[in-house]
Amino acid sequence: MYNWSVDEKQFKKADPEGYQIWRLEQMINWGLGGEKLDKKLLKKHWDKLFLDPAKKAYLKFLLWPKK
Repeated sequence: MYNWSVDEKQFKKADPEGYQIWRLEQMINWGLGGEKLDKKLLKKHWDKLFLDPAKKAYLKFLLWPKK
C-alpha cells in the first residue's frame, strides 16, 4: 500500500496505535496492495475502525462466524 498524502514514518512515530488503525482502514477501504490483513490487529481495533458498513459486516462475518 502506498499513500502519498501522509508521512507514514512521522505518523507511526508520533501515534503508533493511531497509525495501526489508520493503516487498517486504508487497506480495507482502498485495497491491500498485495499485503494481507493482520487478524489480531483487526480484532484488537475493531470498535475503533471507521469502515463502509457493507465491508464491516462482511469482515465481521469472516472474523466471528456464527456456530
